[in-house]
Amino acid sequence: MLIDTLSLQEANASSEIENIVTTQDELFRASVSKEGRLLGAAKEVVRYRDALRLGYSQMRETQGLITNNTIVEMFQLLKGRTDGFRTQMGTELQNEVTGETVYVPPQPADDIPALMAGLERYINDSQLGDTDPLIKMALIHHQFESIHPFSDGNGRIGRIINVLYLTKVGLLDIPILYLSRFINTRKDDYYRLLQAVRDQEAWEEWVLYILQGIAETSKSTLHLIDEIRVLMARYKSGLRALPNNIYSQDLINNLFRHPYTRIDIVAADLSVSRQTAAKYLDILVDARLLSKLKSGRQNYYVNDALVTLLVDVSGG
Repeated sequence: MLIDTLSLQEANASSEIENIVTTQDELFRASVSKEGRLLGAAKEVVRYRDALRLGYSQMRETQGLITNNTIVEMFQLLKGRTDGFRTQMGTELQNEVTGETVYVPPQPADDIPALMAGLERYINDSQLGDTDPLIKMALIHHQFESIHPFSDGNGRIGRIINVLYLTKVGLLDIPILYLSRFINTRKDDYYRLLQAVRDQEAWEEWVLYILQGIAETSKSTLHLIDEIRVLMARYKSGLRALPNNIYSQDLINNLFRHPYTRIDIVAADLSVSRQTAAKYLDILVDARLLSKLKSGRQNYYVNDALVTLLVDVSGG
């Protein structure tokens, strides 16, 4: 439930760093829409969330390994493509304002698989030195962004690897650290410090920036989870107090997994008919535990209290 709910906010913030911007309303509606109906920025954000979930699932299946195969599969899902590491020469990173080339990643096609194989070993070999895993995460992220292995989506894939790595080493139970919000509020520093390492080997300032982000984000994420826990308890009490006896843990999970839910999703999650699901949702609207939002021909049922928590932590 938390992976679905919080990773969507991480996906939104990480995508916004790349100037892929959607509203919270569009985001929540997109999160419960079918892939074929998604458009523009909302599609990109939902694919980021799905790529993160794919990476987490693959990591668990491989006993905690983050492999290049997984990284390529995440890229393919994120971008809706079938290719992998870039093979074309001429990739440059430019200043968005001036157009000036600030960095040229490795160019020969044969270099990229070799560099990524080295990075894969470094990510997964716990015997390579005694570097603290938080510092190692900062080094991994910089190396990945400098290799720039894909034609597009490198920033977002690199930030997915961040939370997967912290989960791999046991600093997170599940990959829900909301680190991209910190980066998004200090985006100029993020790009400046990435480049300062390349130009001046200014590793200390880069590592301290990442450590500060992890510290601040950890506190805000824990606070948000506590707030969600309190809200869930309030909703449980509210459902149990209703005379209709509709309370179930599956229903609670649905309402907190999907800030915007739909009749068909409730029907599937609770294994009930559409008619029964619609009845449950209408009861919750009447009890003011949900509100009903009509968009085109589709009705959404909104957990407004949860949306408020998520919007507050995302900064708007």
